[in-house]
Parts: sequence; structure tokens; C-alpha cells
Amino acid sequence: MRGQESRSSSSCAACKLLKRRCSPDCIFAPHFPSNDPLKFAIVHKVFGASNVSKILIEVPIELREDAVNTLAFEADARLKDPVYGCFGAVVLLQRKMTELQHDLAIVRSRIAQFAAASSSAAAAAQSFTDFGHSSQSYCQGPLDHEPIGEFSQYL
Repeated sequence: MRGQESRSSSSCAACKLLKRRCSPDCIFAPHFPSNDPLKFAIVHKVFGASNVSKILIEVPIELREDAVNTLAFEADARLKDPVYGCFGAVVLLQRKMTELQHDLAIVRSRIAQFAAASSSAAAAAQSFTDFGHSSQSYCQGPLDHEPIGEFSQYL
């Protein structure tokens, strides 16, 4: 195990905090190394060492690291928000996701509107040139020349 090499000379963070001798088969040692005492302190403050020990004994060895990380995350969330804990964080993230989805829908709608306007303007310009009219002949400003084309009778 990765924690046993580093703890040969020192106790794990749990045993240091609990002021007890760290045994070779300490259930906390692989998950709470001595160089990260805050992790166990937070978990201990919320759940208690006895409860954490019971949880770790019941969890299969290959899943214990995930269980410890989950306990640490929940404990941290519970200290930040004592009423809701992780649930409060989840609700906050869901609300933010809903807001972002709403914003994304608005942006997509505006893009569709601009694309439709652009394509209809392009289609109008194309149909205008299809009738043999150059847009330049009608966009020169005041008429200092004879009108061109079939509309000359109306001017």
C-alpha cells in the first residue's frame, strides 16, 4: 500500500490528531497520510473517527479511497453549509446549469434569427440581380444620370 512506506517513521494524520500510536494495520493510514492532516481533521469533525472507521471497515478495500474522498467532500460541504451540505452545492449547480441552458437557448434563437435575416436578404439581393438590375445603378445617390431599366417610366 502506498501509505505504509511513508508512515514507517511517522504516524498517519488520524493517529496524530487522535494522539494515539499508529499501528501497522491502521485503517486510516493508507487514506490519511501525515502530510495532509486537514483532510482527516475535517472528516473527524463532521463524522467522528469511530464512524469513519466503521464505514471504512464495511467498504471493500478497492473502494476505500473513493469512500474517503466522498467523506472528505461531504464533510467540507457540511462545514461550509451546515444545513444543506452537499445537497446545497448540488442545487446551486443545477440552478446555474438551468440558467446557462436558458442563456444558450436565447443565443441559439438569435443566431437562427440572424441566419434567417441574412439568407432572406441574400435571396432578395439575388432576385434583384436576377431581373437584370445591378445594385450599383440604384445605389449611386442623387440621380445625375438617366434611370436605367424598366422602372425609368416611374421616375
